[in-house]
Amino acid sequence: MINLSLRELQVFIELAETLNFRRAAARVHLSQSAVSGVIGRLEETLGARLFARNTRSVQLTDAGQALLSHARILRAQAEAAASAVRDVVELREGRVRIAALPSLAATVVPPVFARFMAAHPGVQLGVVDSLSGASFDLVRAGQVDFALTAENPAYADLAYETLASDPLVLLLPADHALAARRGPLRWAEVAGLPHISMPAPTSVRQYAEAALLSLGQRFAPRFEVEHLATINAMVAAGLGVSVLPALAAQVALGGPVVLRRLTAPDVQRPIGQVLRQERALSTAASAVAQALRAELLRQLGQTAARPRRRAAQAPRA
Repeated sequence: MINLSLRELQVFIELAETLNFRRAAARVHLSQSAVSGVIGRLEETLGARLFARNTRSVQLTDAGQALLSHARILRAQAEAAASAVRDVVELREGRVRIAALPSLAATVVPPVFARFMAAHPGVQLGVVDSLSGASFDLVRAGQVDFALTAENPAYADLAYETLASDPLVLLLPADHALAARRGPLRWAEVAGLPHISMPAPTSVRQYAEAALLSLGQRFAPRFEVEHLATINAMVAAGLGVSVLPALAAQVALGGPVVLRRLTAPDVQRPIGQVLRQERALSTAASAVAQALRAELLRQLGQTAARPRRRAAQAPRA
């Protein structure tokens, strides 16, 4: 039985491709004499000359040419086997850490993590609930595998793929006159109401300003607060209404407060996945990313979005 090691085949392939002992030795990190020794042992094992060589040139023999095609197949099969093993190991013992907007960390992430941990208990999961800019920074620094957030054109060096659109809704007191309406509300109908809004730098605020600007009106909220719980409590107390993305509104909603979709114009917050361009996801991270995408689309009642790059602002909710 002939016993050929993958290491010996790799040395043979490199020499066959370079036809130069010095370059082949550099590729496999061996000395030229060591490469010569490996080739000599292969020729002795196979009982055939693999290379015709003299002081000026190295050429494959017919026997060497026959071995080369099979050696390449064996190398590819070995690499595929190693990759399959890595995939299994990563789903048993891997580690995945993500960043997500607080509204996504509170709605989309928990059910996905719960299902994934039940199926793959050996994989360690972690989440950082952070604003969009901070999420991009975490991806860039390699502190998370990827981020689930809204797009920010200030980070053009990172890869961003749009996954879904998060429509804007209005929170209003349950006893408000407009709460009796079951269908969507038009921006023109709510423009004159007292609003409770997030601060000016946030994209939620920018979306509201843009929507009203398209109607020739200026957005001037009565209150500016940063936390969703505060917004909900103020709306419930009858201090005003509030515009939020639908997923953020799910987190905020509680007590005598109702939601109504806003239309005319139909403004939506794009949500996507952020990656470092030069780094592929591990098997475990890729599985988590796919599950998060499916859950995001399910919660928003959408089908898969067509991949798109760059074009949104950075939200805080």
